[in-house]
Amino acid sequence: MSGTVSVWTLGQLPAPEAFAGRVRLDDVGFLDTAGAWYLLRLRAAGVVLEGLSPAHAQLVAATEQALPRPDPPAPAPTGWRAAFATVGRATVGLAEQFSDLGEYLGRFLAALWRAIRHPREFPLTALVYHCEEMGLRAVPIVTVMSFLIGVVLAFQGASQLSRFGAEIFVVDLIAISLLRELGILLTSIVVAGRTASALTASIGSMKMQEEIDAMRTLGLDPDMMLVLPRVLALVLMLPILGLISNVAGLIGGGVMSWVALDISPSMFTQRLVSETSVKHAIVGLSKAPVFAVIIGIVGCRAGMKVGKDATSLGMMTSTSVVQAIFAVIVADALFSIFFSEVGM
Repeated sequence: MSGTVSVWTLGQLPAPEAFAGRVRLDDVGFLDTAGAWYLLRLRAAGVVLEGLSPAHAQLVAATEQALPRPDPPAPAPTGWRAAFATVGRATVGLAEQFSDLGEYLGRFLAALWRAIRHPREFPLTALVYHCEEMGLRAVPIVTVMSFLIGVVLAFQGASQLSRFGAEIFVVDLIAISLLRELGILLTSIVVAGRTASALTASIGSMKMQEEIDAMRTLGLDPDMMLVLPRVLALVLMLPILGLISNVAGLIGGGVMSWVALDISPSMFTQRLVSETSVKHAIVGLSKAPVFAVIIGIVGCRAGMKVGKDATSLGMMTSTSVVQAIFAVIVADALFSIFFSEVGM
């Protein structure tokens, strides 16, 4: 190599991979920092540089020292530091999830307020469609599940209370358990598993195909078109499903009480009406709108978080179901504490 090796001649020089073995630099007359950087690339490619003058060698060494070097990776924490790091990451992740859920709750409420102020913008057709999908089509599985739960409660209660001659209290056991807790809780869990996954899959597939971006381009609000009708349909239909669940459970308990304990349907109904307060049904059904909002917000939020690949869609679908069921159970526990404190 001879002549000038500078910023003005780098474009004319061959790539470092074109050299092999040794390169003589005796005839290099002018060398600047760009040329020194080129020589360093040659050295990094395994080429031996020979014949550098002392001044050029000093410039190459100074340029090598001035090159930026990545910071060494931090040592991985061990022992109690690793435990605290894991807990910290989990805490931050949980806080971010709560923040996202709060954001989507606010977006739902904002879309609801906008629909109240401008009714013509409300997608009524989508609301009716989702009411059918989330409510009407869920009636068979909710009815069968609640009927069997009533049967199980009556059978288990009969096997225990018959030892004390208190078979008639099976009616109270079935009524309070179903009306106050199990009816709406199990219905919400079924709806969470059935509907949260459907919400995530439908919105997530739209995001994968960039349909949501197309909606924004057309001036349509995704919160108004996608989130509001889905969540509102759940709010409307879950109390109805809870009521159907209560009725089906009481029928199942009545049938099993008739078979196992010889409690006739008329006696079962009389005991149910006379000894069971309507406040238990009010307590149970009052949880339904809150559970519906939780399930809808979790499902819609997970759908909006889907990436561009099918793996992300599957992961967020399963995540939304787990999060919705967990959130419903936590909310039910908080409701139980609240109603216990207020004396209901």
